Amino acid sequence: MKKLFFISCVILIVAAVACNNNKDPHAEHKPEAPKEMYTCPMPEDSVFSDKPGTCPKCGMDLVKMQQGNKEMYTCPMPEDSIFSDKPGTCPKCGMNLVKMDQDNHEHDKVEYTCPMHPEIIKDKPGTCPICGMDLVKKETGSKQVSDVELESLLKPTNEFVISSIPVTTMEKRGEQIEIEALGNIAYDTRQVGSISARVSGRIEKLYVRYRYQKINKGQKIFDIYSPELLTAQQNLLFLLKNDAENSTFIQAAKDKLLLLGMSNEQLQQVIQSGKPSLTITVYSNYSGHIHEAANGGTMNTSAGIMKDISLITEELSLKEGMYIQKGQSVFTVFNPDRAWAILNIYGDNQSLVKVGNTVRIVPETAPGKDFRAGIDFIEPFYRKESKTLTARVYFNNSSLKIPIGSQIRATIFGNSKEAYWLPKEAVLSLGMDKVVFSKTDGGFKAVKINTGIIHQKHIQIIYGLTVTDSVAANAQYLMDSESFIKIKN
Repeated sequence: MKKLFFISCVILIVAAVACNNNKDPHAEHKPEAPKEMYTCPMPEDSVFSDKPGTCPKCGMDLVKMQQGNKEMYTCPMPEDSIFSDKPGTCPKCGMNLVKMDQDNHEHDKVEYTCPMHPEIIKDKPGTCPICGMDLVKKETGSKQVSDVELESLLKPTNEFVISSIPVTTMEKRGEQIEIEALGNIAYDTRQVGSISARVSGRIEKLYVRYRYQKINKGQKIFDIYSPELLTAQQNLLFLLKNDAENSTFIQAAKDKLLLLGMSNEQLQQVIQSGKPSLTITVYSNYSGHIHEAANGGTMNTSAGIMKDISLITEELSLKEGMYIQKGQSVFTVFNPDRAWAILNIYGDNQSLVKVGNTVRIVPETAPGKDFRAGIDFIEPFYRKESKTLTARVYFNNSSLKIPIGSQIRATIFGNSKEAYWLPKEAVLSLGMDKVVFSKTDGGFKAVKINTGIIHQKHIQIIYGLTVTDSVAANAQYLMDSESFIKIKN
């Protein structure tokens, strides 16, 4: 019985060994089944995924792709952004699709491209022929990004941007500020004189004939007949003839005639001749140009403002034989030898301009006649329909002879500014707001800042950043104009 049991055990062991020997010895080394891939049926092979779902472009259900050693093609620019299973052209840029060969990428080839115009590709550094920006090195090899989280990719582009562009930081230093300004030459209204009628009467003779006529001090302007002057002369002659001892009345009659506009020479001539003069000559007390004439008894004396060019050759409104009233302003005389330069200072530079700053002025009509002067006055208001502050620079125009109304360019010196500065390219202007892209973990975050003046290639930072903050060196490169119509503070 024991012998029979032993034989049965041996038979079972032999059968078990035989079954194990029948297994495939290479079963453990067989390759796994190819991974299933899914794609959108329209357009064909434009969206790929390793699991079922819907197309993010058209919303259609993804379909299973036929497995096999299918050749794939892609657009060379941007790298691997467009895929297809057959040759053709890129629907974005029109370039020919190239065959994908993962074992044959030219990883060692260095290429340079423009950040703003990726269609520009060169094999050496340089500048973009379109916008002039420096070319940057193009990454031709694809690398797996492992430090970017899905939450960062899903943030709105006006809050968070993923990029690896260079960064910069703001610096605190003092800058010598030179402010450029434009302006024009105007009359110095402190030198303006008015020729008025001291008595009522009739113009018998007019010695000036046209607008802007040059006159000198002491020159005859017009002769006037005035009953009031005639009566005052007769009173003086009556006193001299009938009451010569009454010196008080006689002196009062002389003073009255002088106050009414009669000169000492004319007064002595009346006393010596013993006859009153029917007309009295009015002389100019100023040298300059007859700038304005009477019009209906009123005068427009807008300081330093030139009239319409058509009025230069227009006839004078005052004619011989016309009557004028006592106190009426007849002519206004401007002295072109005393002028000022009116400079327009824009808002971002107004805090830097002070009275006493040295100014270099270059007239556009005579660039060789540039001169230096100082700011004498800053108007404490904005002129009508102007968004600039006005500064006045007084100067002697007798030797320069710069025409009134000439356009000028000016450079204002003597300003230094200790502040925090950042390159202009790092700041993005959104109209009323300014933003920078601050470097954070995983990308760049849009940060609103307050800026000050702009000096050469730098802009002043008032608040919003610290010296330890790193910001994108070129904010324009990260901007999505449509997303930045509204930003979050």
